[in-house]
Parts: sequence; C-alpha cells; structure tokens
Amino acid sequence: MKFGQFEIATFVEQRFKLDGGSMFGVIPRSMWGKMIAPDEDNLIPMVNNLFVLKAHGKNMIFDIGLGDTLSEREKKVYTTDGVSSMDAGLASTGLNVDDIDYVILTHLHTDHAGGAVKQTDSGEFVPRFPYAKYLISAEEWKVAVNPNERTSAVYIPQRYHALKGSGQIEFIDGNTELFPGIRAVHTGGHTEGHFALEMESEGERVFYYADIFPTSHHMRVPFVPATDLFPLDTMKIKRAKLPQILDGVVMAFDHDINLPLARIKTEGKRIVAESVGERIIS
Repeated sequence: MKFGQFEIATFVEQRFKLDGGSMFGVIPRSMWGKMIAPDEDNLIPMVNNLFVLKAHGKNMIFDIGLGDTLSEREKKVYTTDGVSSMDAGLASTGLNVDDIDYVILTHLHTDHAGGAVKQTDSGEFVPRFPYAKYLISAEEWKVAVNPNERTSAVYIPQRYHALKGSGQIEFIDGNTELFPGIRAVHTGGHTEGHFALEMESEGERVFYYADIFPTSHHMRVPFVPATDLFPLDTMKIKRAKLPQILDGVVMAFDHDINLPLARIKTEGKRIVAESVGERIIS
C-alpha cells in the first residue's frame, strides 16, 4: 500500500493462540466471544503482522514477531510450533535480512521482539539483521533487562543483551521524530516504555499503535488486554487518539487475523474497520 511518498507492506510472521480473556481484560466472554470465537480451551487465534516501510530510501520493519528461538516453555505459552515465516515474508516484499536498515521495536515482549535475534550453531544469540539499527525506548530497556515476577515470562534479557553487545541499538526517549513524517509517540499503558508510530506523507496517515490497539476489535476505550501493566494509561491514550484516528487514519494492527491494515469509521454508535490494501502472506 502506498501513502504519499511512503510504501508499507505486511506479512504474517507467525500464528499462535492466547487466552481470550487475557486479550480483553474485564470485557466478558459473552461480548468478545462474538468477535473472535475461542476454542474449547478458551484460546483465540492470533498472528504477528509485521510491517515493512519503505521511506526516505530506507527499509524499516516495525516489531519483529516471535522468531525461531523460542524455548519449549514459550512454545506452550504461545501455542505455536515456533516456525517463523520471516525470510519468506521479507522475500515477498523483495527484501532479505541484509536489506533492513532499521528495526523499530515498540516494546520488548517476546511476541514483538523475539525475532530480533537468531541462534548460532553453538546456541549463542546474535542479531538477525546484521546491518540494521535497532530503535528501542530507553525506558522500555530498563524494565526489560530487569524483569519482575509478572514480566519475566515475556522479557528475556539474554536476547536483548545480544543486541546491546553488537552495538546496533539506538535508544530513543519519549516523543521523537525518527525521520521526516515518522514519529515515535510514547504511550505507556501496555508497558512502561511502549511507544507507537505515526506516519504521514503528503497528507496521508498510517498509525501503528502496537498493543494499544492490537486488533480492530480493540478500538473501544475499555477493551484493554489483561496483560497491560497500566490499563488506565492505555484507556487515556486510546480516548485521546480515537478522534484523530476516525478522521481518515489507516490503522496497522499487529495481531488482527483478518485486517492488518484498516480504515476506522463509525456507523451510528458502532466503530467499524474497513480493509485497506492486501495481505502479502496469509
């Protein structure tokens, strides 16, 4: 999909399942179950939609999925076989790992940052993208390398240290213009350092709010995952951004199984999403 001088493409890095209640927090199953049907174990289908942006002569990728270094325990947590479609997905955009200039990590949970590294034959973690700069929130880094009892299942410091040791990390703080027309917006809410990306070219806008709006079913303010550390902050940023989003913005959804890119509008009291562009790999 082209917007202005920019071009964004999407592919599915990996399919997995999570507990439906964990994705909708206080919203009862009788409501969210009509949107995404759970299986007999209350699990709902999820995907990692990765987005490749071509802008300013650079190739950028937003978040990087689960990857192929998952432990057996992690495979059980995410109900996946751990097989990544990273290489095939990049190839569908005409790229490979050597072509990526920037890996932008909105936060460091395993389903967003696990694919940032690979393992050598000796089991050592090394950066998957040898020539890329990894853009990471300094605030997110601090909590990720020092996980607590609640976050230790989703923050794996060994992977992050491999990135730090390579010298490929660039830390960002707060609200930052990364490139002309590409802005990082600190959101908090989901994690302390979680940030979003707002992109605009020639008046056309695409927003990637990662796990603040993980699917098109999470547009309403109270629809907040139970995994959010600061749900009231999530609701605050959603409430502030919704009027802007409804004014013609295309949303990129990291975990939506049907709509990786969608334009959001209202029909009466309902918020609806209309597909934009085409999925490259389904």
